[in-house]
Amino acid sequence: MRLRVTPRATRWATAATATALAVALLMAAGPPSAAPAHTATGHRWITDDQGRALVLTGLNTASNAKSRPDGLPWITEADVGREADELGSDFVRLLIQWRTVEPSPGRYDDGYLDRVAERVRWYGARGFHVMLDLHQDVYGPAVKGNGAPAWATESDGLPVAARDPWELTYVEPGTVRAFDHFWGTRRAGRDLRAHYAAAWAHVAARFADDPAVLGYDLMNEPFGGSVQGPAFEAGPLAALYRQTIAAVRAVDHDSWIFVEPEAVSANWGLPSALPYLPDPRGSGERARIAYAPHLYPLPMDLGGGYTGDAGKWVDRTLASWREQTEKTARRLGAPVLIGEYGLDIALPGALRYVEKVRALADAMGAGTAYWSNDPGSWAPWDQSLRPTPLLPVLDRPEPRAIAGDPVAYGWDEASRTLSLRWRPQAGVRGDTEVHLPARFFPEGGVVTGAERGRWDPNSRVLHITSPPDGPGEVSVRIRPGA
Repeated sequence: MRLRVTPRATRWATAATATALAVALLMAAGPPSAAPAHTATGHRWITDDQGRALVLTGLNTASNAKSRPDGLPWITEADVGREADELGSDFVRLLIQWRTVEPSPGRYDDGYLDRVAERVRWYGARGFHVMLDLHQDVYGPAVKGNGAPAWATESDGLPVAARDPWELTYVEPGTVRAFDHFWGTRRAGRDLRAHYAAAWAHVAARFADDPAVLGYDLMNEPFGGSVQGPAFEAGPLAALYRQTIAAVRAVDHDSWIFVEPEAVSANWGLPSALPYLPDPRGSGERARIAYAPHLYPLPMDLGGGYTGDAGKWVDRTLASWREQTEKTARRLGAPVLIGEYGLDIALPGALRYVEKVRALADAMGAGTAYWSNDPGSWAPWDQSLRPTPLLPVLDRPEPRAIAGDPVAYGWDEASRTLSLRWRPQAGVRGDTEVHLPARFFPEGGVVTGAERGRWDPNSRVLHITSPPDGPGEVSVRIRPGA
């Protein structure tokens, strides 16, 4: 959730409510985590079809798709090209809407999915991995939100008033009732969860063979209506995930499936009670279930910056968020992707905060999807599509695909050195690929510690070859070329 408040009284009222809820959720911590995976870092990685570990970095595309009648983002193919060239992204969390997928019960709009597929092709042609996100905020347009179609919104005539900040609309009576009918807390006129799972199966069947589509984010920032905390995550939410995972696996055996926790707690670094979710394709390394929480520290969720006492609170939140995220990921046996993080870059300390999150992601081995690509004060470009100060902060040297089990990687801007270590593994094919932005590596990179490096100046990707039966660990350092 991203609280953007203006009146001082509203800010403090919201802060008091949020803090009280946070304390209550903290007291109701989830179940203990399982043992870590047998990897160098103690967790699993999102992998491609060659078995390489992926370090996904990109943007959410796009917030405006939530309100447009056609449910499509603002972008053109040229915008995708600019993102690849100027930002060096290789990943996108592409928003789609249930209301446009299934405009009436059991009837799917394949024309809409064709238009989504066109945009997926734009990204795929430039080497992006695409995650499709069936997005909702405040349930659906019929209760002043986005996501669910009107026919699937049963609010029993209860009132819904638009609130400022918009997130408070979640607790309006009609909104809570709509969620309760969806989750089965109250009996609905239709089995809405079965419709939701079937809609996902229809989408997955359409994209199962698309090489650009990495996977599916089953629900954005789930909200439990009148049931909250562990009772929601371990109950209705887990049940929906199990039902939808089974529906997707019936038509798509191999794509990654991403699950999110309840946002109101996990976004702020509090525990999640989301239980282990089995994957029909198998357990352990065969499973392709990934954990995709969002990160919005409470001071910034209330409109603050990264400075002073608020900055200290943010730092404590980041430490707690990492601890709780890794506990949940171990319990799920899942790799981690930060599905959303971001802020208004005009706020004090904003760029330093983004750098901090990127360093945190590197330390965790997590992918990131910044919110969002919509031109404006949160984005790498302004309304005229000119770069903002955020763009060079996001466009950093980093690995994209690692041909083995990653041990550690990190960019040191002071020494202009990208360090990368991994353990080769049998069965993993392809090169290790590293993105080197022109602002730091105008002539490419010089690699020490690897057998061979091949530089592609067009994609600005350095390909590093290391034999799979080589030493127990490969350690390379990459510096700017002459």
